Amino acid sequence: MHEPPAHVGDQDVLDTVRATWLPDADTATHLPVGFGAHHWAASVAGERRLFVTLDGLGDRRSTDSLTAAYRAAATLAADGLEFVHASLPPLTVPFADDLLSATPWVDGHRPERLDREVTSTMLARLHATPPPEGTPRWRPLVGPDLAEDLACRARTTWDGGPFSARAQAALRSHLAAIDTWVTRYHRLAEEAASRPVVPTHGEPDVHNQLLTDRGTLLVDWESLQLAPAERDLRALDAGGPMTEMFDLEWRLDEVQQYAERFQQPHTGGADDLEAVEGLVEELERPDWHEPSDRP
Repeated sequence: MHEPPAHVGDQDVLDTVRATWLPDADTATHLPVGFGAHHWAASVAGERRLFVTLDGLGDRRSTDSLTAAYRAAATLAADGLEFVHASLPPLTVPFADDLLSATPWVDGHRPERLDREVTSTMLARLHATPPPEGTPRWRPLVGPDLAEDLACRARTTWDGGPFSARAQAALRSHLAAIDTWVTRYHRLAEEAASRPVVPTHGEPDVHNQLLTDRGTLLVDWESLQLAPAERDLRALDAGGPMTEMFDLEWRLDEVQQYAERFQQPHTGGADDLEAVEGLVEELERPDWHEPSDRP
């Protein structure tokens, strides 16, 4: 997130980091990176040592499910998947009604574009690994009543902030499409129930890759689940109905979260701007098609 959370200060994070992972830490600095979670660099005498993450809890994520995902990732790393950049023990710590975690700081940068060969190799190894005990299992994320819920929301007055009107107008103009997407998603989700499942990262694109001296690392394992392999393979533009389903799941979940965001009070800062642009992008991008059918 670009902006630090209003309810948490750097000193609060530093105190927890010292008590939990790094007693010698002398600074915790909020980092304007990522979207959906807050991050800090914990340092000792100017040297960055830990990458600290604050994950929010709610309907989509509980203390148990998040800790189980991080535990499974740590097991995968210990079992020989060197590209899994796992959290340090203790894997999660209660903090400001959410959960704090930390990984070792690694210098590196995000790839400019997806390296298909490297990504394919990492995913093939991940998917071939026996799942650690307790790995969270994928369940359909989109409710069958989502289209109706969004239509009801669109009929109310949105006045929470500077982007409310734009977000509501975009939603209203795509309600028919949303209804079609939800129906198609649940038809495919029924088929997914009979498919074999493997450990999946969930979001293995360039935003969660880090190029380092050790090679390419996959980071942010909070989304680790047992699921059909296409949950990851959509990042490689794979074909098939399961890829379509996970594309719809991503799209509809993003729309739902953004709609909820812009009904609420917001300031119009950098994070809000990114969110409203994300909403419009998900609503307006072309529907998924088999790779062979694309122009």
